[in-house]
Amino acid sequence: MERIKRIILILLITLCFTGGQLAADCDEMTMLQLTTPQSVSYDDCTKDYNISAEKLFYLTLASISANKFDVKEMQSKTGYILFRAANRDFLATVVYYSLSKSMLKITPANNNYYFPPGIVTNIFKYIDLNMEKPIEPIKKS
Repeated sequence: MERIKRIILILLITLCFTGGQLAADCDEMTMLQLTTPQSVSYDDCTKDYNISAEKLFYLTLASISANKFDVKEMQSKTGYILFRAANRDFLATVVYYSLSKSMLKITPANNNYYFPPGIVTNIFKYIDLNMEKPIEPIKKS
């Protein structure tokens, strides 16, 4: 929590010294809304995708890693990833619908939906940006 406050303070100071254009103010407000803990609805924690469950699982794992969240446990067969973000545990579950349709649920492990919504939003954005790219195995050197 202290780290988040420190980041917000640094951004506010930077905004003051850069002249504070309207666009920067809007970006700052959006960032504050995503990083400030608030009540998040369950519907905002789920999203349907038109990709296979396997690909969605790997994209979710890549997104969690790219956001520098700590993966605590994962199981590809059942499609869940337990990770830690903002000093709390979250469960990402991939639900299989068909060969080309699946759903991702990201829920807090303690069932308390008062958390920074940016955790969920950033994972969904990463997947949206990368879902057209093929999944490639890591090349051994």
